[in-house]
This record gives sequence, C-alpha cells and structure tokens, in this order.
Amino acid sequence: MEYLTLNNGLKMPKLGFGVFQVPDLKECEEAVLNALEAGYRLLDTAAAYGNEEAVGAAIKKSGIPRQEIFLTTKLWVADASYEKAKVAIETSLKKLGTDYIDLYLLHQPYGDVAGAWRAMEEAYQAGQLRALGVSNFYPDQYKNLTLMSQVKPVLNQIEVNPWFQQGSDVAYFQGEDVVVEAWAPYAEGKHDIFTNPTIAQIGQKYGKTNGQVILRWLLQRDIVVIPKSVRRQRMEENFDVFDFSLDQEDMETMANLDKGQSQFFDHRDPAAIEAIFGSSLTALKN
Repeated sequence: MEYLTLNNGLKMPKLGFGVFQVPDLKECEEAVLNALEAGYRLLDTAAAYGNEEAVGAAIKKSGIPRQEIFLTTKLWVADASYEKAKVAIETSLKKLGTDYIDLYLLHQPYGDVAGAWRAMEEAYQAGQLRALGVSNFYPDQYKNLTLMSQVKPVLNQIEVNPWFQQGSDVAYFQGEDVVVEAWAPYAEGKHDIFTNPTIAQIGQKYGKTNGQVILRWLLQRDIVVIPKSVRRQRMEENFDVFDFSLDQEDMETMANLDKGQSQFFDHRDPAAIEAIFGSSLTALKN
C-alpha cells in the first residue's frame, strides 16, 4: 500500500474502497467485508448513501482493529448548518458504531457551509473527527471556506477520471497542501472506458487491465482513489496496482485522453444544483 500524509499529520492510504450506490445493507456489508479481506484499509461512505450502518457492521465483524482502518463519511446538504451538523455527526458516529471518524467531509459546497464547518471544527477539537475535508469544492469555494474557518481542510474529493482530469484544479489543491481524492475514477464506464484501445495498449505493456492502468495513473499523480465494486474478483484486481509504474510516455498518453468536461453534471450550473440538491436545500430551511 502507498500512503499520503495529510496537512494535519494524519497518514492516509492512497487506495480505498467506496460504497456509493450500494444502498442494500446486506450487500454493502458483504462488499465491505470482502474489501477488508482483500487488503483495503480506507473505506469511504456518506450519510447520503444510506449505508453507514452496513459499513460499521462490516468493520466490527471483520475483527480488524479499528485503528487500522481509515474511515471516511460525509455531511449531506440537508444538514449543512451548525445545529443540524452537530446532530448529523453524532448520527454518523452511532450508525458506524465508532467513537471517532478519521475523515469527515462537507459533501457539497451548498447550504450554511460556515455553520456546518464550525460544528465540524468543534467535533474535531473534541477528537470525534480526526481530520476535516470537503467534496466537490472549486478553488474559490475552498478559499472562501478557509477565510471563515480555523481548521484547514486536508482533502477535497472531486470527480477525476481520464475523461475529466481537472489538471488545473488538482495542481491548485496540491499546491495548497490539500490532498485530492478522485470519485468516479472509471467515469462509471462511460465512453467504453474499460475497453478503450489507447488505455488497453498501455495495459498490454504491463500485463494489466484498463482499470488497473487508470488507478495507477491516478496514484502516480498523488491522487487518492476509491473505486467501488461488489464483486470480489474486481476488488482484488483493483488492489493489484502496486507492482508496476507507468513511464512518462504513458502518463502523457493518458493526459491526452482528457475531454475537459464532467461526465455527470456541472456543479456550478444553477439548474443542475436546483434539480439535484433543491429538496435538500429546502429541508435545510425547515
């Protein structure tokens, strides 16, 4: 395993296991157990995923000491205020069956970000949260947050994949000593990413699959990555990426695949924000 050290001194695995879109608690618990058995020690969930209980149950059932697991969860928009964030943190702790969370993220840059961050800072000072971070923040949104807070984010979880590489934003955050973590590293299979001939040609040099090449490319950019799968074989394949390195030519070839646009939606488009987060923002006002 390769590791990064966060700006508060906490050590974090560079490769982890995500459970987005695994709402069935039994399936999620089994998947997390399999991932832990395969060697993963970074787990990524969120209140909005509806599976924190399953993740917590799997950790307990695994028998692996809690301190050996780096656990991440996130605060949803509907709880993005001081009072609601305090309750949400306690709820996540209870559902996960733990007395601390290694990394707690603001899931989206909407709602009462300042109030939510203040509640997170208090939980951080109390030892309930070992590190604070954000997700889906653009550089200016991150900068605004730092101007109104005492604790600097250690990480920003954003969309990064071969089709949407976010080179300038990645460079900015890394220059700020903020780790970048990639969600949707495979772009959920869009544009036939698992059979793309350019990526496949690189993989042939190393005896690796397209997926493994993509993960290696991200790791070599010092980007933390959290691929998801409910299949044990794919979990093991994703974990088998530490015995090779892409050369500079391969890295440049991968860079040329960038389509320069999100494969999902624009987090700055007012219509998209209303469509996706509108109900959560309405709930926040009530």
